[in-house]
Amino acid sequence: MSERIVVVGFGPVAARLVDELLPAVRTGLVQLLVVGQEAEAAYNRVMVAELAVGRTTADALAMADASDLESDGVQVRLGVKVKRVDRARQHVVLSDGTTEHYDRLVFATGSRPVIPNLTGLNPDPSGPVLPAGVTALRDLKDAAVLRAAVAGGKRVVVLGGGVLGLETALAAAEEGAQATVVHNGPFPLGRSIDRGSGSVLTNSLRAGGVRMAGNARSTGVETAGPGGSFSALLLDDGSAIDGDLLVLSCGVRPRIELAKGCGLPVASGILVDHHLRTYHEPHMFAIGDCAEVRCPDAACVDCRTAGGPSGLVGPGWRQAEWLAEYLTVLARDGQSVADALEPLPKEKPGVVVLKARGINLAVAGDNHADMWDEELLEAGATSGRARRQISQWADPEHGRYVKMTTRGGVLEGLVAVGMPRTAAELVVLFERSSELPADRSLLLRLDGPDQLDAGGATSNDPQRTVCRCAGVNAASIEDSVLAGCSTVGEVSKATRAGTGCGGCREDIKGIIEKHFQAAAA
Repeated sequence: MSERIVVVGFGPVAARLVDELLPAVRTGLVQLLVVGQEAEAAYNRVMVAELAVGRTTADALAMADASDLESDGVQVRLGVKVKRVDRARQHVVLSDGTTEHYDRLVFATGSRPVIPNLTGLNPDPSGPVLPAGVTALRDLKDAAVLRAAVAGGKRVVVLGGGVLGLETALAAAEEGAQATVVHNGPFPLGRSIDRGSGSVLTNSLRAGGVRMAGNARSTGVETAGPGGSFSALLLDDGSAIDGDLLVLSCGVRPRIELAKGCGLPVASGILVDHHLRTYHEPHMFAIGDCAEVRCPDAACVDCRTAGGPSGLVGPGWRQAEWLAEYLTVLARDGQSVADALEPLPKEKPGVVVLKARGINLAVAGDNHADMWDEELLEAGATSGRARRQISQWADPEHGRYVKMTTRGGVLEGLVAVGMPRTAAELVVLFERSSELPADRSLLLRLDGPDQLDAGGATSNDPQRTVCRCAGVNAASIEDSVLAGCSTVGEVSKATRAGTGCGGCREDIKGIIEKHFQAAAA
């Protein structure tokens, strides 16, 4: 008898899980039900800002087709919410009054935008009430609101200095809107980058047409616009930033209420072990933004310093792929065989990339140590372990900055602004834990005019990872081009490269163009 798997949530991570489970569904090994709260099937939420400024379409963002899944034997319930999980009876209660039985339940509930506690906003996470002209830019409806503002050349105020907020402001400004970013601290991305890179980035954003309001603490929203819509963001110094649309980009929080409501242990996310099983309920799992991999074994070294959910789509996809194999083996061969599988590999530190027209930033690891701060440089240098070393180079006039934090020659952190080829090489070295050349200036030369003409050393490495979200290297993309793919969309469909954050699309385009230029020569 086949096992019945219920997946709660239908975002990008759930879509990958469903895709990986399709062979087992087609053979009748498992029955699969997916419950999605939105009326649409899974789409690439990370690229919603691109949709909002007219650079892509809803069809291009789609990651699943409900009718195709139904024809393959998957049950899909859209526009329905799971209200409650009954662990004793092993069924879920849906918002339409029906109940569905499960043998295995997977939480893929993702995350929700943080609504700041400002006068004029209701921050209730279960049902925030936003006035007209205020959006969190999380779904397709939010994208339509921003699209109308950009098309009308309106004043767009972005609250939050994270990557998504910056990319939204840059895209809006480039498409004709008047964009302002409001953030705490002296520079954006303050938790990830240092002062030097922050200053260079701020200047680059201003050069890109974005107004920057740093060291600003917001207190409320003014709704004196037409029909009581947003008209200004109020600050604690008594000033106000006028606008026609306020985009909230204040981070996200895992959706853990459903799991918490049925008594499952939670922290920042739903606590799961290295098999993605929830504590005390081995037939319940969690993946993606809502899952926190931290096993209950106090002796587990990896879990001592484990953080909450990463908030990145790449780790979620890798969890989905691993769990699909586990669930398939579990249904076919039983518990003991499934548990004999290698546990989920430990996730490597994430790399954050900001790519926009005229701006390139890459950041990873710890970048806060200063080259003259002996206390931070000596931190961790015990029992023969090497001390930290800092290599730093800046050209603020031309928007270029690089900082490398190493220990024993291996990168512990990096930040690069306006140096795309150097950044690409540093990211490769960081991900591989490779030792840097003794002469760090060799890396800076990758962005020199001779390397720009020659294509750069990094672009010639077929094993370099081009798409970090899907884990696709240059060789796989080149193979798909040789097989007939001639557009970024075709390559994405064949390899999944470019279907995550979209930061690698220009690299994919470059590989395609390089192939056809060589063919024409």
